[in-house]
Amino acid sequence: MTMGDSSSVNSIKSIYSVLSPIRPQDVRNRSFLEGSMLGSGALLGADELDRYFPDRRVGVYVVTWNMQGGKFHSANLNDLLLPTDSEFAQDFYIIGVQEGCPDKRDWEICLQETLGPHYVMLYTASHGVLYLTVFIRRDLIWFCSEVEHATVTTRIISQIKTKGAVGVTFTFFGTSFLFITSHFTSGDAKVYERILDYNKIIEALALPKSIPDTNPYRSSPSDATTKFDQVFWFGDFNFRLSKDRAGVESIMKQAAGGDVSLLLDHDQLSKEMKDGSIFKGFQEPPIHFFPTYKFDIGCDTYDTTSKQRTPSYTVRMRTIRRCSWSNSPTFQLFCLTGWVKLFVIPLCGGLFDRSLYLEGIKRRMTIRELKRKEAMKNQSSSTVCSIS
Repeated sequence: MTMGDSSSVNSIKSIYSVLSPIRPQDVRNRSFLEGSMLGSGALLGADELDRYFPDRRVGVYVVTWNMQGGKFHSANLNDLLLPTDSEFAQDFYIIGVQEGCPDKRDWEICLQETLGPHYVMLYTASHGVLYLTVFIRRDLIWFCSEVEHATVTTRIISQIKTKGAVGVTFTFFGTSFLFITSHFTSGDAKVYERILDYNKIIEALALPKSIPDTNPYRSSPSDATTKFDQVFWFGDFNFRLSKDRAGVESIMKQAAGGDVSLLLDHDQLSKEMKDGSIFKGFQEPPIHFFPTYKFDIGCDTYDTTSKQRTPSYTVRMRTIRRCSWSNSPTFQLFCLTGWVKLFVIPLCGGLFDRSLYLEGIKRRMTIRELKRKEAMKNQSSSTVCSIS
């Protein structure tokens, strides 16, 4: 373009109405490969934070599911991840699975196909049949640090790792996150063993590694969860209701109106938390539903096998809150701390699983085309009539 080419200048100006302009001095800046709240022009700077999150509120959608090693129907993932009673999709989708399906890659592709092109898989980690997957809005990936993960085994003798934990951590605009999905020891009476599982995990989870500890004055070497600003812990904790099945079913009949407080009076996990023996400092969204353990597969009938398991609240979610929150049973909205960090954070550089993204979108397009053809076929058959 020549200096006097006004038509080219006008074409550039027209682009500004769609995309935010970038000044040459911003392009010259060399701070884009590291994150810091200090100075201007850094990706984690206050200008970027104000532009994307002026009210400092970010949506985090957390899902936990014991799949029992079985198959899943991809069509049902819409209801799981994108419920119709939510006004907006969220910024992060964190999916933790216990006893996951045999084909982990197919599971991740289906997650990508469901969430669509606006989201990318930031990270995935596994420990045996424990899977933990992080999806993020595509335009927010630049503000994430590198991602780290660690695993802990709580059942050493098992050849297939079914019990233990997977932890994933990263920072986002200077706020550090730790997501843990875990599967504790099963059995109605094994409360002590489940507490041992919890203690082993918080002591052995080797995080963070290269990412700076954002809470050096609060951290405890005996508890990994103290090193992060926001901690989400979810999974199959396997705590039961300390009452026989007949007694639980009797209470459920009395609570037909939806008041489950009488059931929770017998909840092992609630008791242990009150006693301070587990999940210290954590909170749980209110429970307003009947037990989800253990239904027969594919229906809402409680266990009809010979084991006749007692209905319980085994699959749970726990969060540590170190800033103000707005709660919902399914997802959490939290406020970014926006603290000034005196250290720099290595950024992820926009890396995500590109092959998974392309496969998920390809599958999404294929499904859409099949639905279109089916609709056309139905429309065609409905217009057929006989002439006499």
